Amino acid sequence: MKQASTVEASPIGETSEDQHQYLTFQIGKEMFAVGILRIREIIEYGNLTTVPMMPEFVRGVINLRGSVVPVIDLSSRFGRGESTINRRSCIVILEIDAPRAANDDDTLQQIGVIVDAVSEVLEIAPAEIEPAPGFGARIRPDFIAGMGKVQGRFVILLDVQHVLDIGEMAELASVVDGWDDDDR
Repeated sequence: MKQASTVEASPIGETSEDQHQYLTFQIGKEMFAVGILRIREIIEYGNLTTVPMMPEFVRGVINLRGSVVPVIDLSSRFGRGESTINRRSCIVILEIDAPRAANDDDTLQQIGVIVDAVSEVLEIAPAEIEPAPGFGARIRPDFIAGMGKVQGRFVILLDVQHVLDIGEMAELASVVDGWDDDDR
């Protein structure tokens, strides 16, 4: 697996307090963004191992320097069907807060998300961020942290903790597993 790009978190602290940096990317025809501090790296799409009996949005796992990292298809997670992989498709490796185990000090979990194309890193001032709409968005309202105004257009700022909620995804996997048991 070839590494396409790595995003370092350290320069973020050097920006002024009233600016926030976001990685923007496309899913279908819509532009989304995630706070840069959640991004670990961006890699080319490939080398996925499928895992049986997972929800449709779990595309599989990858080996990232010896660690098993689950890969989520964001298009499918948003209820839009499976992503069509093209030459610009890539996997963005994110770090989210994981549920803390009783004897585990490490509370961060790496998860990969498939996106159609990575665009750029933008600075969006808090004054340019509107609250999440209560309706009208094509994804669940709890997945949206806000709407960033960039050059006269809105960019959907994702709340990755909700989008990639490990507990909710595990619950969905058990429901899918239950459906398979009923079919036997």
